[in-house]
Amino acid sequence: MTTTSLTPLNAAQQACTHWDLPARGISPLRTHATSVYLLPHADAVVRVSRGGQHASIQRAIALNRWLAGQGLAVTEPLDLPQPLSIHGYEISVWRHYPQRDGPPPGPEHLGHLLRWLHQLPDPPIELPAYRPHVSLRPVVESSAVLVPGDRQWLLDRSADLLDAYARLDFPLGRGMVHGDAYPGNTLWDGTTARLGDWDEAAIGPREVDLANTFQGVRFGRTTAQLHAFSEAYGYDLADWPGIWVLTELRDLHTLGSFIRRADMGDLDAAAQLNFRLGTLMHGDRTKSWAIH
Repeated sequence: MTTTSLTPLNAAQQACTHWDLPARGISPLRTHATSVYLLPHADAVVRVSRGGQHASIQRAIALNRWLAGQGLAVTEPLDLPQPLSIHGYEISVWRHYPQRDGPPPGPEHLGHLLRWLHQLPDPPIELPAYRPHVSLRPVVESSAVLVPGDRQWLLDRSADLLDAYARLDFPLGRGMVHGDAYPGNTLWDGTTARLGDWDEAAIGPREVDLANTFQGVRFGRTTAQLHAFSEAYGYDLADWPGIWVLTELRDLHTLGSFIRRADMGDLDAAAQLNFRLGTLMHGDRTKSWAIH
């Protein structure tokens, strides 16, 4: 089977064979930047990521194991040799956390988790420096779906925001950050919320882990939810003058997965990409974005 004909599902099934895990009844849980599949007879999920991320996923697995040892509630990888590189995909396997009926964990749960995370000592795993838009700009530059005007606007806007970011003062200081912390990366484990998706963990200003929740007003997050998040963390980012830089950096960052999916022919992703671009280019913060 060639690289181009192998689907994420095929790659997940091949990984299961390698790990001797039962793939009977495998089913998709989520498809966005990463494809996630449930293994109902192994109490596990398989994450299929695009190629070129072997080192970052390997680092995330090691970090998750260390964080779990520190008592932080994180999603945990299975005790198997991983990740696997299969035909241009990076495959990892994790414990499954069945989600209860009702709402997902609210922002206040993420606030508690981040407060704990930011108080931990430096991990024994070497983490990269946090660099906003380091993965976005190459995607924008190489995209076939973006028209030249949109591509140039994105690159220029990114450059302006990166310049503003370089001039910020960060009162919370620098340390280990999740890098992609937002309520959507939390899962229920009974009555406890766990934080997952650690592929972008880095050393950087702690404010970046708070800004994503505030950027969530694009998806309908309320003032009450933002207050609950800030109360749980113990600091209100809304009072910091640099918040707009981080939230607008995040606005652009969220486009990356939609650009990749649109380049692969995903029409729904292309429609959401065009919608988000339109609101950004017109400075419109009144229209809600779709989550996926």
